[in-house]
Amino acid sequence: MLPFTTLLSFALASTIIELTPGPNMTYLALVSASEGRRVGFATVAGVALGLAVIGFAAAFGVAELISASPLAYEILRWAGVAFMLYLAWDGWRGGGDVVASDARVGGRYFLRGLVTNLLNPKAAMFYVAVLPTFIDAAGPLLAQTVTLTVVYVLVATLIHAGIVVLAGALEPLLNDPRRERIARRSLSALLALVAVWFGWTTAR
Repeated sequence: MLPFTTLLSFALASTIIELTPGPNMTYLALVSASEGRRVGFATVAGVALGLAVIGFAAAFGVAELISASPLAYEILRWAGVAFMLYLAWDGWRGGGDVVASDARVGGRYFLRGLVTNLLNPKAAMFYVAVLPTFIDAAGPLLAQTVTLTVVYVLVATLIHAGIVVLAGALEPLLNDPRRERIARRSLSALLALVAVWFGWTTAR
């Protein structure tokens, strides 16, 4: 069992990392402000599952294998950049009345949140490079990795949910088509810039 101080330190480190602007934060703000909180929370659920999958993969060494293979890393990195650019383009050209549609919309955004994180090599690198520094080598490695993964996913989900609540508060102000279009396209342009920044900062 990890000491409480270790868990607290890891939770603090996770909070700082998650508060750093990145693809998740930008995309959640985009969908929540333009399409409502329900869609935003569906995306958060997908993001959480993606982070959990990568974390458990890291626990079994899969993420480390990916990070150790230059070809696999590059494929994952460019796939992530391409997917974010697609999301930015989709947000730029999309309509604003998605929130009134059926449950299939929530499922679509859940999958987008999931795929965005599965194609994020920085998430894998976090689990490979940062998480192990909080593990006691004398203890059970798998149990500690799973515990820290759960803590990280919980911290990330709380922060992402907060972004949805804050950005979703703007949705009633965006009922005017012109304001909605300006806000949606501004956030889409920001997401495209984040995708370029993501590609630049993850290059080896």
